[in-house]
Amino acid sequence: MNWFQKDDQNGEASLLADMTRQSPEGRLITDRDGTVVFVNAAFVDLLGRVPGHLSDLAAAAAEGETGMRTLAALMAKALGTTSATAEVAFRTDEASVRWLALRAMPVGRPVTHVGWDAADVTPQRELQDVLHQEQARLTDLIEHAPVGVLSLDKHGRVQMVNATMADWLGYPVEELTTGAEIEQVAGEAAAVLRPTEEALDGGPATFDLTLRRRDGDSFDVEAMQSVVRDSDDGGLRTRTVVRKLPDGTGEAAPEPVVEDKFHSFLEHAPVAVLLVDRDGRIEEANAAFRHLLAAGSDNLSGRMLGDFVSAEERGRLESLLQRTWDGETLKDPIDLRLTGGKAQRAVELYASTLADEAGTVSGLLLHMVDTTKQRDLEIQFAQSQKMQAVGQLAGGVAHDFNNLLTAIIGHCDLLLLRARPGDESFPDIMQIKQNANRAANLIRQLLAFSRQQTLRPKVLSLTDVLAELTHLVRRLIGETIELKIEHGRDLGLVKVDQGQFEQVIINLAVNARDAMPDGGVLEIHTSNISYEESKRVKHDLMQPGDYVLVEVADTGTGILKEDLGRIFEPFFTTKGPGGGTGLGLSTVFGIVKQTGGYIFPESEPGQGTTFKIYLPVHQVEASEQAKGAEEPEEAPRDLTGAGTVLLVEDEDAVRMFAARALKSKGYTVLEAHDGEAALELFNQHGGNIDILVSDVVMPNMDGPTLLREVRKQRPELKVIFVSGYAEDAFRKNLDPDSEFELLPKPFSLKQLAARVKEMLGG
Repeated sequence: MNWFQKDDQNGEASLLADMTRQSPEGRLITDRDGTVVFVNAAFVDLLGRVPGHLSDLAAAAAEGETGMRTLAALMAKALGTTSATAEVAFRTDEASVRWLALRAMPVGRPVTHVGWDAADVTPQRELQDVLHQEQARLTDLIEHAPVGVLSLDKHGRVQMVNATMADWLGYPVEELTTGAEIEQVAGEAAAVLRPTEEALDGGPATFDLTLRRRDGDSFDVEAMQSVVRDSDDGGLRTRTVVRKLPDGTGEAAPEPVVEDKFHSFLEHAPVAVLLVDRDGRIEEANAAFRHLLAAGSDNLSGRMLGDFVSAEERGRLESLLQRTWDGETLKDPIDLRLTGGKAQRAVELYASTLADEAGTVSGLLLHMVDTTKQRDLEIQFAQSQKMQAVGQLAGGVAHDFNNLLTAIIGHCDLLLLRARPGDESFPDIMQIKQNANRAANLIRQLLAFSRQQTLRPKVLSLTDVLAELTHLVRRLIGETIELKIEHGRDLGLVKVDQGQFEQVIINLAVNARDAMPDGGVLEIHTSNISYEESKRVKHDLMQPGDYVLVEVADTGTGILKEDLGRIFEPFFTTKGPGGGTGLGLSTVFGIVKQTGGYIFPESEPGQGTTFKIYLPVHQVEASEQAKGAEEPEEAPRDLTGAGTVLLVEDEDAVRMFAARALKSKGYTVLEAHDGEAALELFNQHGGNIDILVSDVVMPNMDGPTLLREVRKQRPELKVIFVSGYAEDAFRKNLDPDSEFELLPKPFSLKQLAARVKEMLGG
């Protein structure tokens, strides 16, 4: 099974296959017998091996027969036309286990194959295990704390008692919580422990008592008690913490006081901890929960937890509390968003019961883990993956369309060799060529977005670049908009393509102009960002480092929050019909990312928009100097020449045009439709050719492979690659010292002839 094989003959299917192969999620396809017919690299990385059959997955299952049965059940459901999901642990090596969330889906009508998706959920599993362990520890701490815990109802009956208190009294927990009255254990002191209306608003009270054991012995304690109103029947209920005093004294034991430590433990726990009743009314909440709500030291006792949850999620919360109260064990948390603070917080909520040894439930213990940062990162990552997928698709479409434009522009040039300005067909040919050139500009924008354009980076000072660009920007934005440019001091140097960076500033300036139809202010600021400052930038996808920051800010209409996450998508625009192609900001995004930088928008409707561009500082070598892009050499006026050209192009229309163009300039042209045919022609002529002009992406043997083969016989052979992709996209497949020239598609007759003559030293 060759899961890297690519069908270059099948256009759209090939693009879809590429996206599936390059997907960051694991993808696998098996036939009805379980034989693997396709698997992508992500799945192999997750599993740690290349599976040939579903049995290979079963053999790797860490849970043995349980894992095998799970895989078999998923397979059976998919073959029965039903998608199914499950989490399975796999051994990636002898010491490591990885949990994968598997989804099996039927493929075909009738079902002929089963598609499998896999995602790594090991971190979530580990987090759940940690939280369950912490929850068990907390319950154990309450039950066996070195202090007694007691709660009485309005009739003075024991509702809850921990094991420590029951042991002091000499009773089993279940005997005390099945109707025992406080007089049974406190005697004359019972009147002090009973809840009263007077004590309801008086706050916690502390007093000394003498309690009686079951065997008749008595012992002295110090009790701290508060009275609250029960949510079930509105009656009173106590919360009492009891500390045993040393024998023979009525004074409190020396510090530290045990119950203070216990309450401090709960108050300063790193996760939010709440005690609620059956209806979700908060009885106690620690500092972490108050921090989530930005509630400070406000008293939350008696408030409904549902008041802090969005209306659409309230039903799920009530269902979780009810099911937990009814004794259902829920291993998995639910995701909620708390709405009580200034900003919504995403949390995972875990619930368990507080019960005595007899199993009587007295309350619910809730843990909340703040997952806001994780959720935001997941959203950013998903957006990044979507942009990458769209970029791959846009790059593929642009490459194919570049071939068509090359043929259109080239054949227009051939027609213009015979047509004169006075001919009837001359204006029509010029219209075709001009519109083809406009289409070529759109394709260049798509390639910029997909980060596959050819860049010619130079070491530059952005202060100089912006100074040269000032006059052009002023003309673009008009007289009603004020332009302010503030240059940072001792600005670091960057390595960028000057023309492309100028395009970034121009596109942002035009967008700002359109957002300020009645005038306003456009400000451009530059500054240095140090390594330490970059770590404080609130964008998780940005790597720490030294950057030059370019801020482009306007005072325009701003961008709606729901549109802010889509502004870099190609063809997305909020302007009306005819107001733009929707490629301006996508081009900006592609140029900045291909340069190695980052761009982040900030906007509020009615408050304007700011784009922050972070470009990495270039560390200049001793021999390197900051300078602008070199002026292109003037193309030779006389384009005729002589010599033998080996022309390799798999697109027939492009090859036909290029061959005719070169022949018309006096060259002998040998044509080949792919690399293998070109190598055969090269050998037939004994390597006696003057220059190789070749496409890069071709079936069977591509351009870089052809270059390596012919250079074995002719190391000095001159080579021109023609391609719609950036040079970096294929140079990685060549030796570092390979020399060649790149002619980007689409190209004209003059550009092709000029480049060939320059290479041959004409």
